[in-house]
Amino acid sequence: MLTTGETIAETELDAAALKPAECDVSRAAELPFETVAIDYEGREHLPDAETLAGLATEKEVRLTTPVRAEGFDPLGDDSGYDRIPEEVQRVAVAGHAAYLSEAERRKAVAPRLRAAVERDPAAWVGTEGVERLALATGATQFELLSRSTERDLRALRAAGFDGELAVYAPTVLTDDDDAVLDAVGGYAARRGPVASALPEEAPTDATATDRAREVLTAATRDYALVGSPAKVGERVADLKEAGADLVVGYPARGLDEFVS
Repeated sequence: MLTTGETIAETELDAAALKPAECDVSRAAELPFETVAIDYEGREHLPDAETLAGLATEKEVRLTTPVRAEGFDPLGDDSGYDRIPEEVQRVAVAGHAAYLSEAERRKAVAPRLRAAVERDPAAWVGTEGVERLALATGATQFELLSRSTERDLRALRAAGFDGELAVYAPTVLTDDDDAVLDAVGGYAARRGPVASALPEEAPTDATATDRAREVLTAATRDYALVGSPAKVGERVADLKEAGADLVVGYPARGLDEFVS
């Protein structure tokens, strides 16, 4: 956790992203950010309307809504929208396959993203795996941090995109390699280039050794914000210089690391 003299403000992060399967999202009220994004991890982990409404009285709250999931399908069953307080804004995403049924996975993404943004013009659009479709909506692009993010941001700005660009990044406020690998080694290992570089069946946490540890240690710095708050702040500044308007950090070691 933060040492004496270090503060979360040094990270220059603009918002926090929370996973409701991992924490009590009502604790987001303790965070020193005006904006909180809440990930979708399946219907069983969806915060109730009372919790969302209470949090929305203190923060700008954005809830991830997968447009292919029943309940959030703007071209089908959209009953889930009725359970979300009006004060809560959206992050429209295609939806991770792990949280979708086989039938939901087969649904077309493009018309649903377009319909979701037409329904809620203030929505952000998650770009993972659907970058061109997301860009076509003209809405705020919610990019996942990768080794190419800065280059991609510069390219978008050079091409004339003047809309809002937000970046999502798992964040670990330490340089200790073991702690970093335990927090985001598995996450980095799921990225395509990393998975192809790793030895087969290699561990992805602090027990990783040799080639696997070398690959993962580098990859966690590509796909996550890692280091002291000041060091993270330097990278956030680089992302903003490249064209990002907002950088949203996910506290990969738990909410306490982000509480001032």
